[in-house]
Amino acid sequence: MTNTEDTGQARSARRVVVIGAGPAAHRLVDAVASRDEAGSVRLTVIGEEPHLPYDRVALSHRLHGPEDLTLQPSAVWSDGRVSLRTGVRATSIDRHARIVQTDAGERLPYDELVLATGSSAPVPGIRGSEHARVYRTIDDVDALVAECEDVRERLGRAAKVLVAGGGLLGLEAAGGLAQLGAEASVVHSGGWLMSAQLDEGAGQALSRLIAQRGIRLHLGTRPQKIFADEAGVRAVKLTNGQTVDADIVVFAIGVTPRDELARDAGLELGERGGVVIGTDCRTSDPHVFAIGEVANVFGRCVGLVAPANAMAETVADRLLGGDAEFTTIDDATSLKLSGVDVASFGDTLGSTPGALEIVYADPARGLYQKIVVTQDAATLLGGVFVGDAAPYSALRPLLGRRLSAEPAAYLSAGGELPEGTDLPADALVCSCNNVSVGAVRDAVHSGGDDGAGCHDLGALKACTRAGTQCGSCVPLVKKLLEKELASAGIAVSNAMCEHFPMNRQELFEGVRMLSLASFDDIVARFGAGRGCDICKPAVASMLASQQGGYILDGGRGTLQDTNDRALANMQKDGSYSVVPRIPGGEITPQKLAVIAAVAEEFGLYTKITGGQRIDLFGARLDQLPDIWRKLVAAGFESGHAYGKALRNVKSCVGSTWCRFGVQDSVGMAIRLELRYRGLRAPHKLKFGVSGCARECAEARGKDVGVIATAEGWNLYVGGNGGMQPAHAQLLASDLDDETLIRYIDRYLVYYIRTADRLQRTARWMEDLDGGLEHVRSVVVDDSLGLADELEATMRRHVDDYEDEWAATLADPDRLRRFRSFVNAPDAPDTGIPRVIERGQARPARADERGGADKRDEAVALGMPSVRTAPSEVASRSAEEGARP
Repeated sequence: MTNTEDTGQARSARRVVVIGAGPAAHRLVDAVASRDEAGSVRLTVIGEEPHLPYDRVALSHRLHGPEDLTLQPSAVWSDGRVSLRTGVRATSIDRHARIVQTDAGERLPYDELVLATGSSAPVPGIRGSEHARVYRTIDDVDALVAECEDVRERLGRAAKVLVAGGGLLGLEAAGGLAQLGAEASVVHSGGWLMSAQLDEGAGQALSRLIAQRGIRLHLGTRPQKIFADEAGVRAVKLTNGQTVDADIVVFAIGVTPRDELARDAGLELGERGGVVIGTDCRTSDPHVFAIGEVANVFGRCVGLVAPANAMAETVADRLLGGDAEFTTIDDATSLKLSGVDVASFGDTLGSTPGALEIVYADPARGLYQKIVVTQDAATLLGGVFVGDAAPYSALRPLLGRRLSAEPAAYLSAGGELPEGTDLPADALVCSCNNVSVGAVRDAVHSGGDDGAGCHDLGALKACTRAGTQCGSCVPLVKKLLEKELASAGIAVSNAMCEHFPMNRQELFEGVRMLSLASFDDIVARFGAGRGCDICKPAVASMLASQQGGYILDGGRGTLQDTNDRALANMQKDGSYSVVPRIPGGEITPQKLAVIAAVAEEFGLYTKITGGQRIDLFGARLDQLPDIWRKLVAAGFESGHAYGKALRNVKSCVGSTWCRFGVQDSVGMAIRLELRYRGLRAPHKLKFGVSGCARECAEARGKDVGVIATAEGWNLYVGGNGGMQPAHAQLLASDLDDETLIRYIDRYLVYYIRTADRLQRTARWMEDLDGGLEHVRSVVVDDSLGLADELEATMRRHVDDYEDEWAATLADPDRLRRFRSFVNAPDAPDTGIPRVIERGQARPARADERGGADKRDEAVALGMPSVRTAPSEVASRSAEEGARP
């Protein structure tokens, strides 16, 4: 408990009592203390819990140990104008005498009173409910941890925990308990998770992702009775008649405003509870304010950080003589629930008249991205993202503004705004702290204590408070920082992200030198925090390059990109492509027959690619093991079309058949592909081998190009296609087979060690000091003395290589990643819309879906609406032969 002496200055100040010591109260006190230079306000804060105000959003982190969740700045509680009473409960309010009574016997007079009592976690009155727990406070979480440990000690197994509630708190609790080692289940009355916040497509995607993390789901039902004896809880009966074994039951079915003090004091309450406030955040008593979850504004209570902060800022301004108003509810959210990214903002349900919904969905894997726009597809109305929320931070500031590109471009940009998009100065970057783009830009150039500008992310966050609460806006803040520094001619930090102060090359070397083998070890040694979408895949690639082994084992599965996690390439309609490796493009008739049989059996679209192999499109996630079982049995292996790895080695027929060929280009292409298959790198790699100078394999457009000469092979490096095509450059001439291999070994390992994240070989060589000549000195002349080490690294890769799909099929635990919902019907969902064209089934366009449903009228990329099973596609193909 903290207190201050009652000085003469304090007696002359206005007395403000705040009931509640949660995040909203912390924000209010910090705002008043930082602005009240004259000391005109004295604050007394009453909190029931024994802790300093802490971050409830991060409550699940406490499951993994006694982490300090204290909200910053904590120094505000030692301010002489602030008195914090912890472990004290307010028992009554006398509005006429303006006195608050506490259970400690204190009578606290006030000039202004602020209710920040928050909410409580309800437990329904079912039989056995007295044995249930809730998930709301630090003490609740600590008690859950202790009970899980008690079950393990008593029964010698992991605790079985049933969480009632599939909303934010329920999923946070279930995910944290599962990571703690418990067998977690979620019961939710809705047909999909987070049914109050997400539409069906997003909710189903989230449900699948949560289920794939080993959390059992029971949807469309609720607990009816808890069975318990002297030893504790034994089971829970659900309203659908099912009985689920459980040792612990946790209710997280929503929140109830803590408005009992206000009710007893005679303040106006909302129809469903909460203290009614106006835009000035005053209650029906002009001397009483309410903020946070207890406040009923515009007819509802809101349990989100941004509105609570905005209310606190409004009251702070009013207490200091201002006229601020709380006019809108910003209900944008960006969270990671049970390891799954979930974000939403604006009109997520498309309820605006004439609204169009643009959807990129992977219903099998769990990826769902949707933005809602006006009928002319020009103005952004909202968005929802599950599985990959990368576009959220870039799109959120554009809410209500005209888009500068086609709406679908914002979903395919991977979190980057399309070229030509420039955020206006008044666009909101950080909704939690109400920070605009203009404020961030100004702080970069003239922020900080000395007015010289904030030139690194930490200083910028401290100066503007952007990114200091939920953190979802940090990627965008970082982009704005880098853009402003570059425009001002100031060197930009090479930090990979806010969690690692070094670039990829420096981190790679640190991990290699210390032989670190997990993300947690790497963060503990070189970084801070829990990682992000930037550093996690980069670290996963480093570990795959250095450690080898199955890429989804050892906790690395959660670090990988979506495609790597599924070991398949996700397509626009939510299905996957299957790409068997065909080294050098050479394939026997027998293997061709196997591919044809698999394509027919599973109704897959087939396409010969520019990389001289055959892609099979349209597989569901649950079909992938069955497809690969047949392919592996026939001698095929993964073509790594999904990974940042070697994709293919293209070749001409060379001297085997061609009258112009001077070397066996097919044999060399096969040798190279089998040597470097599965090699993880900063970016994908493509090779080409041409049997003569006519260059039919287009080797000079590849990362590594080999062109035959009469004396041997010319080696070209650093070429690529894509948005910035580059010709490969000649590294060495007239090489024999073994020298060629050695040089390629050295080149690839040096690239993997020193390139930036997602940097192709062409851009890497451009950035190297000395460019091609530096690469030649290292690879050919061994100027750094690394040749033996680089070659040894490649030999380890070759010796340790194991096909990922063969390894998956051999392990039942690995196959669990590809199962359907635990509680799904036996028949899988085959409702991915298809249209027959040129004898094959392709994804239906929006105008081919039919029906009057708005989702069908929208520009939709992959939402199921017309149910066409693969077997039906095959029969229609045979009968019609072409698209109608």
